[in-house]
Amino acid sequence: MTNKKKDTLPGLKQTDDAPTGAVMVIGGGIAGIQASLDLADSGFKVYLVESSPAIGGNMARLDKTFPTNDCSMCILSPKLVEAARHRNIDLMTLSDVKGVSGDAGDFSVRVIEKARYVDIEKCTGCGLCLENCPTRNVPRFDVEEIPVQIEPEHKTLVDQLLAEHGSSQSSIMRILQEVNARLRYLPQDIIYYLARQIKIPVSAFYQIGSFYKAFSFIPRGEHTVSVCAGTACHIRGASKLIDELKRELGINVGGTTEDKRFSLEAVRCLGCCALAPVVKVDEKIYGGVKVSQISKIIKEYRA
Repeated sequence: MTNKKKDTLPGLKQTDDAPTGAVMVIGGGIAGIQASLDLADSGFKVYLVESSPAIGGNMARLDKTFPTNDCSMCILSPKLVEAARHRNIDLMTLSDVKGVSGDAGDFSVRVIEKARYVDIEKCTGCGLCLENCPTRNVPRFDVEEIPVQIEPEHKTLVDQLLAEHGSSQSSIMRILQEVNARLRYLPQDIIYYLARQIKIPVSAFYQIGSFYKAFSFIPRGEHTVSVCAGTACHIRGASKLIDELKRELGINVGGTTEDKRFSLEAVRCLGCCALAPVVKVDEKIYGGVKVSQISKIIKEYRA
């Protein structure tokens, strides 16, 4: 905790014999947020400094928390809102501490705030500035349109889906889901052809495909075998199931068998903690799976 002098950050009172009563918390993770809330509730003026554009830290990237297996965002979200609204907390994101000087109770802190290119007071987080940024999206009018090479059967499939779902941007997700379900992956020629037909950048399709784990840019097997590697399943032997499936199928996690029958993947949570350990083949869930049962399960789909 560090106090700031009046000439460093506004709104503080400094006396000769007492500290300013202001605190700087460096780091906007869950620990920094909780410390800021506790200090602010105690009456301190708090400056929460975070180098990234938003607070939340690594906990915002987690699905579950150990050992209770609670939803991390269910815990974090109320604290994010409270920290942003608290009258005693000033958030300083995109900021770096460059120097600290002074003595206990009388510190001066030099903080560099990076340029945002938008008015932070008016920002609503809609993202329109990114879509229309003239620096990021520089139009090119001197580039000739390159013909899209697409397999005839792929073109027939895409034209059928476009006729069924329409060619507006709102139909993109449904079309990608249909293509992924029928072909077991998203071929490059289909992505380029769709981008040309719907008139949006190819990069937008790759952003969608890389964000959702259900999509794949490489061919997958006819059946997808998923092993839950969440906390509950891990404790009950999920790693042994993965090893047995690797031996049974002859592939590693993320691989596909040579006959294109099976793909193996490990997922963070299937939402069946009470049935741990869990194996999922396509849409069928197998709970309480033992290593000795793996061969029997795979045999069902080999027949």
